[in-house]
Amino acid sequence: MTEGILEFGRALYINTSDVLTGVVRNNALSSGRSLLQVIWDFRLGREDLVSSPLFPVFLSVAFYFSLCTPFMIADIYGKKWKWIQKYKIQTDKEVTLDQVFDTLQLTFWNHVLFILPAAVGQMIWTPPTPLPELAPSWFEFVWQQIASLIVFDFQYFVWHWTHHKVRFLYKHIHSVHHRYHSPFVWVTQYLHPWELVTVGFLTTTNTWFFKCHPMTTWSYMLLSIVVSVEAHIGFDLPFSLNNILPFGMIGGAPKHDMHHLKPLTNFSPFFNHWDKTFDSFCPPMKAGGVRPKNLLEYERRTKEIKKVC
Repeated sequence: MTEGILEFGRALYINTSDVLTGVVRNNALSSGRSLLQVIWDFRLGREDLVSSPLFPVFLSVAFYFSLCTPFMIADIYGKKWKWIQKYKIQTDKEVTLDQVFDTLQLTFWNHVLFILPAAVGQMIWTPPTPLPELAPSWFEFVWQQIASLIVFDFQYFVWHWTHHKVRFLYKHIHSVHHRYHSPFVWVTQYLHPWELVTVGFLTTTNTWFFKCHPMTTWSYMLLSIVVSVEAHIGFDLPFSLNNILPFGMIGGAPKHDMHHLKPLTNFSPFFNHWDKTFDSFCPPMKAGGVRPKNLLEYERRTKEIKKVC
């Protein structure tokens, strides 16, 4: 008798759970969250792994190295691949194995000495990430990432401008990143530890302002890596963000290449509006080393100003 009641209770619990789960998912689908919910449901059965404070660290590190590797192959082994080399910005500069080893060495030690200890500390002191049942809405998912990028763009513009204008900061910190006048993919994180920690801290904490869903936060981290890597690849690819988005919103690799050539220009990492507002915008070169009219005009004006001064 008792066993029968217990068995009935178990069956009722399972059926009720299935019904509730179905209702939750149907509500998610009906509210336009279908694709995000499907992706978010991959966490089921992996909650211990996904909720770990180490998960976003390993996700971002693995994604960064995976994203950079194809461009490294193109730099080293694709020097005669016309289909990719025609998009190179500084055509007179080649990436060598010595440069790759140098940048990878600093990247490796930065990860071992700074990223790894920070991850261990996070594992010890940070509680597991709460995992909601529902995925974020599409509206939240999109606008919160865009807002976080805009906030970071302003933060880093100020940081970047300061570290160029204050000689001590440039000499002892930011000059590390400017060792190479022609950026290539591994230059993305070729940074002094202070700059690496600053960028990591700002990227991690910006989503806190908007109380983002974990899925939105992790997607934003990957999006930030994509935009940062794309700015350093040294190629003006036709499908790059600066060639897709309208109104010259994004600077991309051409703009950042110009920053490495003219270090007192183009301080914003992603967008162009702050540089245009504060008159630090320099028109970039294009694929194949083409210098457009607005760049030639800019260089003519700056030469005249120097003569007057």
